[in-house]
Amino acid sequence: MSGNTFGKIFKITTFGESHGPAIGVVIDGVPPDIKISESDIQHELNRRRPGQSDITSQRDERDIAEILSGVFEGKTTGCPIAIVIRNKDHNSNDYTDIKDVFRPGHADHTFFAKYGIRDFKGGGRSSGRETAARVAAGAIAKQILRDQGISIVAYTLSIAGIRANNIDTSVIEKNPVRAPDLEAAKLMVEKINEARKNNDSVGGVIEAIVHGCPPGLGDPVFDKLTARLSYAIMSIGATKGIEFGTGFEATSMLGSEHNDNLYLDGDKIRSTTNHAGGISGGISNGANIVLRVAIKPTSSIAQTQQSVTVSGKNTSLEIKGRHDPCICPRVVCVIEAMIAITLLDSLLLQKTIS
Repeated sequence: MSGNTFGKIFKITTFGESHGPAIGVVIDGVPPDIKISESDIQHELNRRRPGQSDITSQRDERDIAEILSGVFEGKTTGCPIAIVIRNKDHNSNDYTDIKDVFRPGHADHTFFAKYGIRDFKGGGRSSGRETAARVAAGAIAKQILRDQGISIVAYTLSIAGIRANNIDTSVIEKNPVRAPDLEAAKLMVEKINEARKNNDSVGGVIEAIVHGCPPGLGDPVFDKLTARLSYAIMSIGATKGIEFGTGFEATSMLGSEHNDNLYLDGDKIRSTTNHAGGISGGISNGANIVLRVAIKPTSSIAQTQQSVTVSGKNTSLEIKGRHDPCICPRVVCVIEAMIAITLLDSLLLQKTIS
């Protein structure tokens, strides 16, 4: 199976299935002699893991990261870093009744069409559980970027049409939906609980901001930074759209409104606005990178749905098991991780020509 590796210099390869013994990641291209904090990796995994609140899946995974190689006495050696995360609380019996049925909204049918075989236990490789491996790799990328003065913050901007009116990043980790607005967060939770009571699910929008990104990252034509970030983020299973800066709102603006006027601030070029979202011509311009991601409603719902069997017969099904009525709170750190991995790879690429 191809498509399991991302990056050019800072490369990650994830492995494992949702209901297998473990998932994990191999990270290559990490420079040597960099201090690695295992507690930082665990902190990021704790933000993503299931069972952290009443509005997430109650699958009780501790998601403990085991570093198998590439780190000696707390520092990177320059060799590949292998991290494994054991699966402890998977219940494959929840999928026995639907092992021959394609679940609506999932990759069951398309995986079967491509490979002629599929892992019906939790979706196998197509499961959102695979993202834990990305988060572990992203935690290392974040640590390296932090030393370069680059930080990333993402949060839930909206859920089910309820949008944050205020952006206070200090409250993101103080509410179960990871919104930057506590009042909006309460309404979001109400919408999620309402959907859950009806055996349904909801989606939302995640906004991410990168502070301290230097100008010059990204390459013209096919490897624009917008293209690479889009590729990285759209590889996350629940994502359905992405925009940068003013995004689709730009379609209703005049060029004179959308252009970011430039001025000199000492020896640095800055802009009066940031409609471009920190990337001009596919290359970072030194302003904050701002992007938003559309997250679909969780596909696994307990309502009766119409589907088709592997043998080609119409049928209906009800999905059992423990699933998130809204994936937004847990996907926040996954988006941060993929941004970090992309930016670190771009930074290392830039150093090859600087």
